[in-house]
Amino acid sequence: MKTVAIIPAGGAGRRFNAGKAKQYLSLNGQPVLVHALKVFEQAEDIDEIILVVPESDVQSVRENIIIQNNLGKVAKIVPGGATRQDSVHNGIAAIEGQCDIVVVHDGVRPFVTPEMIRRAVSAARQFQAAVIGVPAKDTIKEAEADDFVVKTVPRQNLWITQTPQVFRFDILQKAYEAARRDNYCGTDDASLIERIGVKVKMISGSYDNIKITTPEDLVVAEALLKNRAGGEMQVRTGFGYDSHRFAAGRKLILGGVAIPCEKGLQGHSDADALLHAVCDALLGAVGAGDIGRHFPDTDQAYKDISSMILLERVRDIIAAKGFFAANIDISVIMEKPKLAPFAGEITANISKVLNMSAGDVNLKAKTNEGMGFVGRNEGIAVFAVATLTIRERKK
Repeated sequence: MKTVAIIPAGGAGRRFNAGKAKQYLSLNGQPVLVHALKVFEQAEDIDEIILVVPESDVQSVRENIIIQNNLGKVAKIVPGGATRQDSVHNGIAAIEGQCDIVVVHDGVRPFVTPEMIRRAVSAARQFQAAVIGVPAKDTIKEAEADDFVVKTVPRQNLWITQTPQVFRFDILQKAYEAARRDNYCGTDDASLIERIGVKVKMISGSYDNIKITTPEDLVVAEALLKNRAGGEMQVRTGFGYDSHRFAAGRKLILGGVAIPCEKGLQGHSDADALLHAVCDALLGAVGAGDIGRHFPDTDQAYKDISSMILLERVRDIIAAKGFFAANIDISVIMEKPKLAPFAGEITANISKVLNMSAGDVNLKAKTNEGMGFVGRNEGIAVFAVATLTIRERKK
């Protein structure tokens, strides 16, 4: 009997405000989504995966997540909808051929296990519908609109529902068709099943099976990984510095952003002094020399190259050594132009390449009060500090 997993990961991550959707944020050096997908790739009960992502991300997800991680069970990547329910509906519509069981799992729940999947699939085969969850541990209060308590709800029969949620394919289709016809939006897939009269079996899961919804969740997730690995986080710090002269006839590029200015910076590449300092800080943290060693100005291959490409290559160098960036702090010393209007775009560029939260990239811009070569507006100077982490397993 064929079992298909639908992984909705179509969210924009608005609650994170991190410059990227939460499913792509870095968790132990890999996107949150990759952690979840790898479990389903390994699960013997899953025959095929249909991944649902924002329409604009389909190609990049295929290249940078599916192909790079050899996720062979991902049969299709389909565009998501306006809501999670719409995204799951698109996933259901993409199923082809004979299918008996459908597993729906949030792409931002990275701590699902093959055992959870196995037990939920087995229960769905027996009971038609099954949901992973955990008993409520806290006291639950029901309140009115003014937030005054109406009653205390007995918690002995209350469950906190999670995913995976598993259903017979024909029943899930029927439930989604009914919801679409009635313009009904449920809080999860099981609620749609319940409203067509099908009983849902609760299956005990794990309190570790958290959903990454807020920045605090990501902190908890890192702690859970550390505990699972039985290891400790090793921290390294690197310092980077770069300076460039102003030159006529050049664009001013800083942090991958073209900034309106009468002059640009002199250099062999695009002369992005900000990214050069960041690259040197990253390389220094892993003892890999400096940017000149890896991308010498005597090599024509790097003539006018975008420093965003150099940053990508430096990211791969530190990743090959087992490290990933946890925090970047940058100080740009420049008389003019003002950098503040472009700070958000710059930090978003860096965080995207390094698979970080934008909140972990800090940018400061200062003048030199008219002193020195910066004060005379002859050029700029940039300082950067990078903090990297690596996970070591205890022996």
